[in-house]
This record gives sequence, C-alpha cells and structure tokens, in this order.
Amino acid sequence: MTSLQTVILTLSVAYAIIGALLLLVLVYARLHWSLKAVAVVVTSAFYVISFTEMRGLLGWATTARLPVTFKLLHARIVEPHTLQGEPGAIYLWVEELDEDNRPSAIPRAYRVPYSDALAEKTHAAENEIKAGHPQGGRAADFGGGDGSIIDMVREYVTPKIILETTGGDSSTGEFKAPTDAGAAVFTPLPPPRMPPKDEQ
Repeated sequence: MTSLQTVILTLSVAYAIIGALLLLVLVYARLHWSLKAVAVVVTSAFYVISFTEMRGLLGWATTARLPVTFKLLHARIVEPHTLQGEPGAIYLWVEELDEDNRPSAIPRAYRVPYSDALAEKTHAAENEIKAGHPQGGRAADFGGGDGSIIDMVREYVTPKIILETTGGDSSTGEFKAPTDAGAAVFTPLPPPRMPPKDEQ
C-alpha cells in the first residue's frame, strides 16, 4: 500500500469514527457526563488527526488524465527499483493550455507510469526547457497512462493524422509534423494566438 493510500485510508477511518461518535452522542443523550467528556475528547483528537492528514495530501501528484494540451513546466523521472518492487514513475508539472495556446496559470502535478522511451523524451524536453525553449504536449500522446483497453481503442478513434501532426515552430507559431512522428511526446510550444487588432 502506498503512502497516499495510507493517508486516504486514515482519513476515511477518522471521519467514520467522528460520525459514529456524534451519532452515539445524539442517540444516547442521557449518558453520564464522563462518557460525554470522553466522546468530546476523542472526537476532537480525530479532528486534529483529520486536519494533519489532510495537509499531507497537499502536493501529491494526481494519476488523472493529462489536460488535452499543456505546457510542460518541469519533470522528475523516478526509475524503477526492482529490489524494492517500485515500478517507477514520471512526474510532470504542467499548465493546461486553452485553444489559443494560453496557459491557465494553474500548475498541476501529474504522475505517469515509467517507460524507458518516455523517460528519454522527458529528459530531452527538460534539456530544451533549460535551453530556453518552452515545451508543450498533448494527452493523446500519453494515452490513459495505465495501458487500459481505452489506449488501444484511442488509436482507432483518434484520427492518425492528428497523432502525426503534433509539434510546431515556437518562433513562427506554425505547426509542422515532427520528423519522428511516432516518438513525439513533447514539442516546441507555439506562442499564444493573439486576437486580431482593430482596424483604424
């Protein structure tokens, strides 16, 4: 069981005990004052536990699907550790892009299953970002992230031409097909499309 699952289980148990204690107090209101005092102390203790455990959830990367299009801000590659049974993961800190390539200004951390190919592409994208070339990506290039049947179906549902035309030139804002289309996960981020200027 991962630490995130432990936190969620602890929170669930804590809230269940709080609810049970409150129900007990409401149903049996004629209890001795000492029992009521113990119930109040135990309930208060679980409120503190809930608060501290909830703070532990802040900052955890989500395993939800990546945004349709996004700007890559940073990444961290955690390689598999076979002796400890860790499968490895790639953590991506991204901002969702709107239809005009404008970032949402709300960064979010995502956890994607590890693969050697994705690790190499992520490392290359990190180097491009450090060199001053913003990188973007699309959820369609990552699949669902869990190897489910939807990933196999998506190949037929999503037109292949869309999967093969990711990429762009950040200096001109024009999209172009990458030379190795099947390997494109991160691509240069085109500048935001600006609204047309008013004619004078």
